[in-house]
Amino acid sequence: MTIAPEKLLTKDIIKPARYLGNELGAVHKPWDTAKVRWVLTYPEVYEVGASNLGHIILYNILNTQPRQLCDRAYLPAPDLATKLRDTQTPLFTVENRRSLTDFDILGFSLSYELGATNILEMLSLAGIPLTWQERANYSISDIPLIFAGGQTATSNPEPYADFLDVVALGDGEELLPEMGLIIEEGKAAGLTRQELLLDLAQIPGVYVPQFYDMAEDGSVHPNRPDVPARILRRVATPIPEYSIGLVPYIETVHDRLTIEVRRGCTRGCRFCQPGMLTRPARDVEPEKVVDAIAKGMRATGYNEFSLLSLSCSDYLSLPAVGLEVKNRLKNENISLSLPSQRVDRFDENIANIIGGTRKSGLTFAPEAGTQRMRDIVNKGLTNEELLRGVKTAFEQGWDKVKLYFMIGLPGETDADVIGIAETVKWLQQECRASGRKRFGFNITISNFTPKPHTPFQWHSVSTSEFIRKQELLRDAFRRIKGVKVNYTDVRISAMEDFVGRGDRRLGAVVRRAWELGAGMDAWWESLDKAFAAWEGAIAESDLTWKYRQVENGEWNVFHDSTLSHLDEAGLVASGDKAKDSSEKSPYTLSPLPWDHIDTGIDKNWLIEDLQRALDAATVPDCAFEGCSHCGICGTDFGHNIVVEPPQIPEFTGHFKPNQHKAQRLRVWYGKVGEMTLVSHLDLVRLFDRAVRRASLPITFTGGYHPGPRIMIANALSLGMSSSGEIADFELTESMDVAEFQQRLADQLPPDIPVYQVEEADLKVPATTRLLEKAEYRLEVVSEAGSASLQQWQDWVKAVNQAEAIWLEKRTKSGKKKSVNLRDRLFELELIEVKTDAPSQPAVLRYVGSCRNDGTLLRPEDIIYMVEQVGQQEFQLLHSHRQQLILGEAI
Repeated sequence: MTIAPEKLLTKDIIKPARYLGNELGAVHKPWDTAKVRWVLTYPEVYEVGASNLGHIILYNILNTQPRQLCDRAYLPAPDLATKLRDTQTPLFTVENRRSLTDFDILGFSLSYELGATNILEMLSLAGIPLTWQERANYSISDIPLIFAGGQTATSNPEPYADFLDVVALGDGEELLPEMGLIIEEGKAAGLTRQELLLDLAQIPGVYVPQFYDMAEDGSVHPNRPDVPARILRRVATPIPEYSIGLVPYIETVHDRLTIEVRRGCTRGCRFCQPGMLTRPARDVEPEKVVDAIAKGMRATGYNEFSLLSLSCSDYLSLPAVGLEVKNRLKNENISLSLPSQRVDRFDENIANIIGGTRKSGLTFAPEAGTQRMRDIVNKGLTNEELLRGVKTAFEQGWDKVKLYFMIGLPGETDADVIGIAETVKWLQQECRASGRKRFGFNITISNFTPKPHTPFQWHSVSTSEFIRKQELLRDAFRRIKGVKVNYTDVRISAMEDFVGRGDRRLGAVVRRAWELGAGMDAWWESLDKAFAAWEGAIAESDLTWKYRQVENGEWNVFHDSTLSHLDEAGLVASGDKAKDSSEKSPYTLSPLPWDHIDTGIDKNWLIEDLQRALDAATVPDCAFEGCSHCGICGTDFGHNIVVEPPQIPEFTGHFKPNQHKAQRLRVWYGKVGEMTLVSHLDLVRLFDRAVRRASLPITFTGGYHPGPRIMIANALSLGMSSSGEIADFELTESMDVAEFQQRLADQLPPDIPVYQVEEADLKVPATTRLLEKAEYRLEVVSEAGSASLQQWQDWVKAVNQAEAIWLEKRTKSGKKKSVNLRDRLFELELIEVKTDAPSQPAVLRYVGSCRNDGTLLRPEDIIYMVEQVGQQEFQLLHSHRQQLILGEAI
């Protein structure tokens, strides 16, 4: 039986705050006035989806459109998914808490090949037919249009084509609003589903799979004359202001403000699909970046921000922007994190940006262990540059760095594989200093997976070779101390390759894999089970022969006589003459399932670049040197935009925590409504951000991880409400108490009301040490059925008269300890029995111990005591903490 979403969101599910939709920055537009209603979904759990920058940007943009609203949904965790199925309640959005079928268009971000099973899971939970064929006869008022965007959808949508009505190719900032206008017009005109899709197909960047058929060779062609033969990828200019938005209550994967500084990359790494799919490179003006960060940090209250780009180091304004922001926010304990950087551009300026009291992790991606392999993949990195960057990190105080390498690259030999370990050993030897501990490395070894639209898209990998090469590295690294090495499971890589370069036949495999339990969560909970599901799906689809090509290796470009003049070992044979690059291999002449997607890059240029790889010839970055003639630059895609960097300001030093205590303010507040589903740790983070947004002069602790001196008297259990919580705030300068209360209350959600603020003496202990007792109000029912007023009175009297009621508990060390709960109970009374309620719950009030040394009397303990005297089981329906009682300062 379908029930309201609110009834499902209880403390019994893991992290219920994921699904509340009441975060700071959430948009609640009137439902009835919207002509087009969107749902943007990220087919992952909330912690991943809510922190995805693209998700945030498109959500903000769509909600600025007149007559349109945009809500959000995420993949529910298994516990909520089970509840949805058991109660036959359809998956709902977080803001409006409406079924996904109530909306006009439902969009998925598909950024990973194996993420498609999660799309099917969400469609199934929403009660939406899985394929466009099954949805064909429904109007969008009954079943929304289903579309996907993102890197994977743009590069090769064919394995997922059966599940999608529309694919949005490339950047969505301009494309999605255009789609919204067409949908609005189509709804007003009463168009059928197919007529509306045909109108959408006329928008550059919109691919409607049902208007295209797959030929026997896997290529895709229109099945009607009024749609384009090739669909153009859309390109948009990044707008940093749209990055400022959602501030989740729970900790997310990227729990910080993220601002995009550069979109696109023209480095030309031959393995890198994002670098090929996002050209041209477009810098954001430094002033806009600085303004967005300053505004965003104040609006969100985050204590960390990140500058995002495929290659942040290629944003020439990075040192100037980073130092300017660092100097401006010097006194606010703000840290900056950067994604993986180019080690050859890492210098003292960048070290100053990300260094300080709270150093963020440092990640470099050399990709290969030998110069020859780095030239083959066009990494553009020499051994000298690698050493200089790593040594700079060591000299600037880092104790370890993270390095990414790949194995299985075209032309790789065993010497190149061993070269990874030798390179790490060499770097460690060069980074030594008296009095310093050994420099550490966290190494990630990934398995190269060929991607569509790259020069290596024709190469075939072999999982059996991956396994052998991983063993070579394990043996080599055993002799190197201070190094932690992680290896990507070859089975995941095999599935990525098999699906990522597949054609429409893979749709049946994806669907069957989902039916057999191969959701994304399964990869991490039980990789064996997930892999077995995919293998079973492949076997049932009669495509095992194709998968065997992934296992054993179908074709090595370095061993193809048409393309290569290399010998059996993959090395240049002396005296041989290079083949003419115009003499193409049958492999490169064969049509590909993604040829109808116009990314802007000339396929012939990819073939030529593959030949350059065979010659270990590098191509310079066209954003800073001459044009590489890849085909991008022009009317459709624009040109590279490189902004001249401003002067780098003088660095004024790292944050030093202000530990001066001028005033302590004691705050009495509540935690009611849906905020009861926010955990204590998340509440601590919420207070920190509220104080930052309110610009309150908070005192900081010292040490390596200084934090604001906000002392919450006692943690409140998840799901429990309260009208009597207390917290102490220590300030570096005195404030008017009423002003403090107003500024703090303005930045807290309505369900965290501030009742009272008083000044407290700095010389006496804080509330955490003064706390003695707490008063609670409980609603309790008997599991045996309705109990009479007399019974409840007798049970309460028996508890009060008992001298001892013992409970055996376990300490943190695991030892058993007997506790007399009666010693911790000071008052217990029966308030009423609600005879008008179906379960006739009793309302109890009690005062019990509540000290932070572990001397507590919890509501569950009261239930246990009543059970001991009543000789039956009881259920606690709700707990409310009415007040915390402080002792006298000694």
